[in-house]
Amino acid sequence: MNTIDYLRISLIDRCNFQCVYCMPEGADLNYVLREFWLSHDEILTLLKGVFIPLGFTKFRLTGGEPLLRPGIVQLVDEIAHLPETTDLALTTNAFKLEKLAQPLYDAGLRRINISLDSLQPETFETIVGKPVSNSLTTDSASNHIRWQQVWKGIQTAHQVGFNPLKLNVVVIPGVNDHEILDLATLTLDKNWHVRFIEFMPIGNDDLFANKGWIDSETIRQQIRERWGLEESNIRGNGPADVFKIPGAQGTLGFISQMSECFCDRCKRMRLSADGSIRPCMLNETSQLNLREALRNGESINTIRDRVGNLVANKPEINFKMRESGTTGAYSRTMSQIGG
Repeated sequence: MNTIDYLRISLIDRCNFQCVYCMPEGADLNYVLREFWLSHDEILTLLKGVFIPLGFTKFRLTGGEPLLRPGIVQLVDEIAHLPETTDLALTTNAFKLEKLAQPLYDAGLRRINISLDSLQPETFETIVGKPVSNSLTTDSASNHIRWQQVWKGIQTAHQVGFNPLKLNVVVIPGVNDHEILDLATLTLDKNWHVRFIEFMPIGNDDLFANKGWIDSETIRQQIRERWGLEESNIRGNGPADVFKIPGAQGTLGFISQMSECFCDRCKRMRLSADGSIRPCMLNETSQLNLREALRNGESINTIRDRVGNLVANKPEINFKMRESGTTGAYSRTMSQIGG
């Protein structure tokens, strides 16, 4: 069995985009009040007192959109410089990355994943939805401005030195699947890693029912017919199967949660912005709320024991969730789970 050593930490459930696969329009988005977020001190307390003693050394900061979280650079600095941290990464939509790439790099961040579901501004706008304004952002950019701002963020991150740069693409039939080869081209001349992710039904049942999904092997076959495709010896911390176009500098990853079970390889736990810890993205029941435990005065040793039991049961929970089916309905959207 793989060692469970990778924690995804959702810093916020809000976002300045409303992507159709993550925060679909019309979904019941009950944002967590800021007072119920884990504070930075609480996150660090849990890392030092619970997760690191249990063997966690790899951390990823997610959202919603983590760059909306006040104090994000300072939090990155503190986690990056914990002696036990062996890997720290961040997933973002890159809208605010142009200004934050250098400060984040200076704080110790070295790996970044960016959602880029289209190279066409019009298609991009269709996917990211209408501009969102909330208490943490006054972004009102529309039309092609958002795509341009994201592309600037990607270019800036590359120039600052994030290497490799990972670009995540959720493939939606009839929306962006015609861009598969164009997106794969990004790996030819730069050490960029493009990862194609199978569309799955979490909080977007209507869209999924109308569009369906495309399996990874079908995507690979398109690329194989154009350039050829070979397995890569690069392996990340996640579930991606990694390939490359012969002679390309970068790689192509395929996350096949719908067509190919990778539960036996899953090494991650998820901590939501409100402090809920879940052993599996699909899990709606086997959760503990660590924020409540901390604020109710529960000892850190007791919390660690409870989390340790959940970690020990993770393999069994994973497979039970797979057996329940991957096309069921889930009470939270992807943004609320932490992606």
